[in-house]
Amino acid sequence: MRLKVDKHKRIDLTPAQLEALLAEIKERLEPEQFEIVRAVFEMVRVLSQAVDQKSTSIARLLRTMFGSASEKTRKVLEDVLGDRGAPAPGGSAAAPPPEEKKKPKPGHGRNGAAKYTGAKHIPVALESPRTGGLCPACGKGKVYKVAEPEVIVRVVGQPPMMATIWELERVRCNLCGKVFTAPKPEAARGPKYDEATGAMVALLRYEAGVPHKRLEMLQDGFGIPLSDATQWEIVEAAAAKVHPAFRELRRQGAQGDVIHNDDTPVKVLSLLGERGREARRQALSDASENTEAPPESASSPPEAEPAADTQAPPGAGRGSAKKERTGVQTTAIVSVGGGHTIALYASGARHAGENLAKLLEERHGEREAAIQMSDALSRNAPKNFQTLVAHCLAHGRRKFVDVVGSFPEECRRVLESLAEVYRNDAHCREHGLSPQERLAYHQEHSGPVLAVLETWMKTQLEERLVEPNSGLGDAIKYMYHHWSELTLFLRVPKAPLDNNICERALKSSIRHRRNSLFYRNEYGAAVGDLFMSLIHTCKLAKVGAFDYLVQLQKNAAQVRQQPADWMPWNYQATLTAQPATPSL
Repeated sequence: MRLKVDKHKRIDLTPAQLEALLAEIKERLEPEQFEIVRAVFEMVRVLSQAVDQKSTSIARLLRTMFGSASEKTRKVLEDVLGDRGAPAPGGSAAAPPPEEKKKPKPGHGRNGAAKYTGAKHIPVALESPRTGGLCPACGKGKVYKVAEPEVIVRVVGQPPMMATIWELERVRCNLCGKVFTAPKPEAARGPKYDEATGAMVALLRYEAGVPHKRLEMLQDGFGIPLSDATQWEIVEAAAAKVHPAFRELRRQGAQGDVIHNDDTPVKVLSLLGERGREARRQALSDASENTEAPPESASSPPEAEPAADTQAPPGAGRGSAKKERTGVQTTAIVSVGGGHTIALYASGARHAGENLAKLLEERHGEREAAIQMSDALSRNAPKNFQTLVAHCLAHGRRKFVDVVGSFPEECRRVLESLAEVYRNDAHCREHGLSPQERLAYHQEHSGPVLAVLETWMKTQLEERLVEPNSGLGDAIKYMYHHWSELTLFLRVPKAPLDNNICERALKSSIRHRRNSLFYRNEYGAAVGDLFMSLIHTCKLAKVGAFDYLVQLQKNAAQVRQQPADWMPWNYQATLTAQPATPSL
């Protein structure tokens, strides 16, 4: 067996090639010498695997720290292979030619006036000439009104919170001493901090990730002080008013056809370290939960949910209890169904599966099992609830992206096959196919591609054409062993391809963690979860979260009585149908 060797190039041998090489060497060496050579080969193999895994970890770290580079198939393969050649054998035959360039998406460049949906519009009338009058330029024609006016957009900077001071004149009688004060203007009536202040502080903290202390320093610079303690009192009072809408959002989210879930770490100081051990135990052992709406007072939290019981019962397993749980995380749940998409957050000692199980307790018994989309971690599954399990295809694909530098040709086959599947799904969205039509289209066009890919992966593992413990081997094993869940969209209508919508929802929690670092206790985390849920659901519904939070507070009494009429997608119709009344 002869191999062309380049001392500057890494050589990857399949297990079969390695065994053939060792067999040839064995014939030429003494048994003692051969054992030494075999040991050296084994050491090189182990070191090579370690380098692959370390390189993958470093690549992930760099993407995390400095932002992810494009993971599009053509970009990944171009970076590794240095070309845009034809698809690899078994890859997509429908790949777009390299000379074709995608048209830029609409919306890039300068923003037109229509983009300023929250701007104040001031019509300016033309005094002369008037519509129907003679043209002053030619003196013969008549002028008529142009449908589209000339538009000027002017953006003015101002502090996040503004303040107005009314100085009411007073006079005193020099005889009886009675003081007479000017009446309050209508604008001066009401609380010191209005509903818009609560909405703005909540948006800055839980969407933009601005800590209260940082906002305090900013406001001080504008000469309008707003201490961090005052900010907390404002959002706490606002949370009590909007909480009925959040409860209704959870109730409707539990009825979704497709439910996505995932976790990300979070710091809740009261649950961390030795100090939080007893609090974690209490959270994990308390099976009861108070789901009633809190009183509208600053002393009642919106909803701090205790975690479900996850401790091993006496005698479970081999006589040893489960290891004490120390992790604290925020779960994002995105529910799709009924024409709406709902985002829900829950922070604490419970993991994603347990939080999803608590949500499904509110699901109507007559509804069929939901499709549950997540990655393949067992902690994402809701125990005691039947779901149609789908796993994220993007997670499986990313494992090949991580090792494409070490195994370019093998990864190319997988990435190009999955690229065709995603193109098929994009075709279904662009043409507005129904769930059944989408299922039939994927079965016809994606099914054969994935069948070839499944056969290839099976051959790689069974014939040991790839080292099982290498990065490529791990990627193939993950996808092959979870193949049924990864390809649920080939058998069930509405089943999604990936969990990307939930990954995007987690960015709000990650942004808050990077800026504010932590919550002090579970109560503060519950307030954050409430606002993040309402705000991100507004984004998914393409509704302004600021106006929504303001209207919920102004109409708190109606929201408490009919919360279903005050969801992000229908609150504007409710406002039109019934004029808002002052909150209690």
